[in-house]
Amino acid sequence: MMEVPKLTMIGSRNSWLKLLSVLSVVLVTVLTLLITACGNTGSKSNIVSEPFLVDVVRVHQGSASLTGNWVGTLDGDVNVQIQPQVSGYLIQQKYSEGSTVTKNQVLFEIDPRPFQAAVDQTEAQVKQTRGQLAQAKAQQSLAQINLKRDVPLANVRAIAQSQLDNETQQAEQADATVATAEAAVEAAEAALRTARLNLEFTQVRSLVSGVAGQATTQVGNLVSPQSLLTSISQLDPIKVYFSISDAEYLALINRAPIAGGNLLSGHSALPLTLTLANGMVWPHKGHIEFVDRQMNQQTGAIRIAASFPNPGNVLRPGQFGRVTAETEILQNAILVPQIAVLEQQGIKQIYVAGPDNQAHIVNVTLGSQVGNDWIITSGLHPDQRVVTSNIQKLRDGTPIRAREISEEAAILTSSPTGAR
Repeated sequence: MMEVPKLTMIGSRNSWLKLLSVLSVVLVTVLTLLITACGNTGSKSNIVSEPFLVDVVRVHQGSASLTGNWVGTLDGDVNVQIQPQVSGYLIQQKYSEGSTVTKNQVLFEIDPRPFQAAVDQTEAQVKQTRGQLAQAKAQQSLAQINLKRDVPLANVRAIAQSQLDNETQQAEQADATVATAEAAVEAAEAALRTARLNLEFTQVRSLVSGVAGQATTQVGNLVSPQSLLTSISQLDPIKVYFSISDAEYLALINRAPIAGGNLLSGHSALPLTLTLANGMVWPHKGHIEFVDRQMNQQTGAIRIAASFPNPGNVLRPGQFGRVTAETEILQNAILVPQIAVLEQQGIKQIYVAGPDNQAHIVNVTLGSQVGNDWIITSGLHPDQRVVTSNIQKLRDGTPIRAREISEEAAILTSSPTGAR
């Protein structure tokens, strides 16, 4: 009866021992986590306080050449549409499509038989009218002889005056007949020239030398002066047409001329550069050919034509390219690499390395782009050092360890993260 409580006390003591063991494990785990957290915090603090190694480039000031870039469309220097001058059936095509043709080369032939018949007919009419003219001149000569013989006889009243009057009238009629016959001969000869010209027009010739396009009609078709047979373009030199806005036009006109003259002047010697769709720079420089007489009221732009040498007819109408030209030279311009410029909510910013070995952010105003640089119109002054690496990791006041490098090295070693 007395051993039951003893067993109960022993079981209760074992439970307390197990609970104390569990609490000890929990306490050790919590302390371990706290120690680990404290250690990590100290490590993080050490990383933040360690200065960033950054590359810096010194701001330089000098002359900057501003360029304009415009997208242009290529077209032939001369584009000719070949149309027949007479109607008839097309019987032959005498050129290869896409080949180079010369001026007066025969491209097509129209059936000449109707026109040859017209020539033969008008030649016969010319012969007939010439015969009539010869007969009229013979009658005129006879009438003049009779009149010349009878005038003295009529003066001495050897013949009647009425006979002289009749002969005078006959001479006048002969003169009129000759004049009519001469006019008929001239008309017949003019008709013959027209017939021969139409016969010649059955040979459709090229009016210029250039590259001939695809034929738009087939042999056997009935063609007329309204039919388009093909087109020919002179490709050397080749024209590039591009447009500039009204504001840009006024700015270019009012800018001080640089060496070579104003870009849009009538005889500008400023060279133009053409960059093709594949990025290749055309090796031959061009020049402004003309500026259109008026602005396009729908687009607010004016059309400009540039001319580029095109040896070998490499460039073809319909291609696109980018025309680049030097438009102005700025003196004492402040330049920084593009990779140093950041954009935050539309605001352009640059990190500069201060004398306190900290990065300081400044707001800047950008001008034009010059090669790999931006022109800074406000916010910087010469000899400041701008940060070109690790700029995405910096904040205003971040400790830095600046390593000054050249701008060329900054471009090669840094990834472009600036504004575009």
